[in-house]
Amino acid sequence: MSVRSVLKYARISSQKARQVTRAITGMPVSQALSVLDFTPKKAAFLVGKTLRSAIANAENNHDQDASEFIVESAIATPGPALARIMPRARGSAAPIKKRMTHITVIIGAPKTAEPKTEGEKKAPKSARRSAPAKKKAAKAKAEKASE
Repeated sequence: MSVRSVLKYARISSQKARQVTRAITGMPVSQALSVLDFTPKKAAFLVGKTLRSAIANAENNHDQDASEFIVESAIATPGPALARIMPRARGSAAPIKKRMTHITVIIGAPKTAEPKTEGEKKAPKSARRSAPAKKKAAKAKAEKASE
């Protein structure tokens, strides 16, 4: 089961937040927290806050031990932007966009790799035949049968 937490309207651009979220995706929760604690970026604090919230959601709302969980996904999507102006020369103005982002962290149990049964295994690439090779083999078989 996966558990999520969302931080909305964070006052940081989604580009800057994505740098941090890419770094922790796929990590165990404990390792992700230590990476975020030692990353000197504002986004690391915000993503860490959201990750801690997801861990608390797993423990309090779903009665699960989140210490064995991994970060399934951490994404930063753009939110609304505040439109402001900066005064410029000769009475003109330049626009400024103060961007916001929504940070979503999803944690879940690690996927266990199930061994494939004999029927599910793929043949080695050298043993597989391409479509033209199959046609040639079928044609040769038909010629032998007609002789």
